[in-house]
Amino acid sequence: MEISDWRKKIDELDEQIVRLLNQRAEAAHAIGKLKHQSSAPVYEPNREKEVFEHVRRSNPGPLSETEVVDIYERVIDVMRALQKK
Repeated sequence: MEISDWRKKIDELDEQIVRLLNQRAEAAHAIGKLKHQSSAPVYEPNREKEVFEHVRRSNPGPLSETEVVDIYERVIDVMRALQKK
């Protein structure tokens, strides 16, 4: 494949990622509402550790475990901010 073919593939993958991130955001927002109703804290460090462990186990590569966790740290930061709204 040529560079332009790879870039088209990346664009298609990015569209899928954006759709999935928005689905995750909808779920996080719903959880945030439930947390607010029950006065539960938004920040749950044990749950975040579970998420990181889950994505580590789910990672087939070529990203390293550290790289996947780095990405998910940012995703979780954004989702936590969404829950606070």
